[in-house]
Amino acid sequence: MPKQKNSGNETEIKVKTLINKIRPYLQRDGGDVEYVRMENGIVYVKLHGACVGCASADFTLKEGIEAILLEEVPGVIGVEKID
Repeated sequence: MPKQKNSGNETEIKVKTLINKIRPYLQRDGGDVEYVRMENGIVYVKLHGACVGCASADFTLKEGIEAILLEEVPGVIGVEKID
C-alpha cells in the first residue's frame, strides 16, 4: 500500500492534466469544467458556463470526461459533478 500513498499526488496531476486537455472542447461550446478534488478514487468537478443546466452535461460528464479518466488514470473509479 505505500505505493498508493506516493502515487496520490501523481494521480491528481494526471487527472488535472487530462481535464486541462478536455477543457478547450467544452470552452468551444461556451462551457467549462473545473477540477475540485479527488477522494477515494472519485474525481469531483464543477461545470461552468453553457454546461450548467445543459441537457447533454451528464452525457459529457460520463461518456466524455469520466471515460477518458477511467481509461488513462489508474485509481480513478468515477467522476461526479458538484454544484
